Amino acid sequence: MTMLISLSPGGTSILTDKISSMGMAIKKIWFDAEYIYGEDENGNVLKQSLLWYPKLKEATDEERNQYKFGFDGIHWRNLDEDISFESFNYDDAEPSKLQKFFLTHRELNISEFAKRIGINATLLRNYINGFKHPSKEREEQILDSIHAIGKEYVSAVF
Repeated sequence: MTMLISLSPGGTSILTDKISSMGMAIKKIWFDAEYIYGEDENGNVLKQSLLWYPKLKEATDEERNQYKFGFDGIHWRNLDEDISFESFNYDDAEPSKLQKFFLTHRELNISEFAKRIGINATLLRNYINGFKHPSKEREEQILDSIHAIGKEYVSAVF
């Protein structure tokens, strides 16, 4: 059973239960500055953060409107981007605070950051992509390291 967020005609969020099925299809999509929305065949409105899809987040309205529905997802050929219908039902449609930080600060080299704090780069990427979840202690270690880098930047003098 998956909880879905549906928007009522007045724009109020409503949580509804829906059994996930491989045959789920999105029939209509639209965007705002932060999300892609999809309406499924039952009229449920679902959303995902565009932070997961940086090419779509940075795309123009014209580029976003050049898509095709496929058997199991949506494809933007000119952007080389795909979104599966199934992903609209994922539990992590909204990135965690840790994920949001790294997704919005792509200037950080994940491999070098991981090396600096002494963790495996693949593990850190798995945290960022939502495949694994850090313990509270690991999350604090990562945040402390981000703060330390910030202090180094602030103290830079030329």
